Amino acid sequence: MPAKNKIALVTGGSRGLGRDMAISLAKKGIDIVFTYNSNKAAADSVMAAIQSLDQKAAAFRLDTSNVSSFDDFFKELTAYLQAEYGSAGFDFLVNNAGTGLYALAAETTEAQLDAIFNIHYKGVFFLTQKALPFMNDGGGIVNISSGLARMTMPGSSVYASMKGAVETLSRYLAKELGPRKIRVNVVAPGAIETDFGGGHVRDNKEINDHIAGVTALGRVGLPGDVGGVVAFLCTDDAGWITAQRIEVSGGQSL
Repeated sequence: MPAKNKIALVTGGSRGLGRDMAISLAKKGIDIVFTYNSNKAAADSVMAAIQSLDQKAAAFRLDTSNVSSFDDFFKELTAYLQAEYGSAGFDFLVNNAGTGLYALAAETTEAQLDAIFNIHYKGVFFLTQKALPFMNDGGGIVNISSGLARMTMPGSSVYASMKGAVETLSRYLAKELGPRKIRVNVVAPGAIETDFGGGHVRDNKEINDHIAGVTALGRVGLPGDVGGVVAFLCTDDAGWITAQRIEVSGGQSL
């Protein structure tokens, strides 16, 4: 009987960086389950792309800021895994889902801060906690942070602070999950041309040109620059890497 493929769960896998992560993981021979917030057509497109690579794919709707929905989500997910693979376990978790916030500290509202906290820290923490009983030993977690946790740009204080918290959490998880041989790493993209934050980087030529000018490799990042790094961390080649932060920014703001 052939060995079962490894399985990765990617949050926010229907668009932007998450889409490329899911497809890059599939190119490594990993089956994919991913979440999307609302755009089923986009999710269907990602599933088709993965299936064209002869890997299995399934999409589940989930608002990762709504912790109260996680139990039902894992019931749905594990029922699918049990039916499809004969086991409710999976190997990799990529915490990617998120939204942007561009607001100066002096102008940020409590509601804005709470929304970013819920999706970028509380949601990541409790989704990981709920996932752990179903994760196979020897697997891995990749938490998506941001270059903004290292470099500063006015208007990103809340978003970057939450990403900094996730980076600290990742080191603690790596320590706590070490006995299970579950590796935990952080990928921190620099500025990337996607629809994130309303296409803030992609569509504003002045911002795009400025970032390219302060980046060692001379351009703004593309989604394909990030997905392959996430996929690498979910392979045996990265088997001795844990508790690391890998910035994928082309040398932005060195």
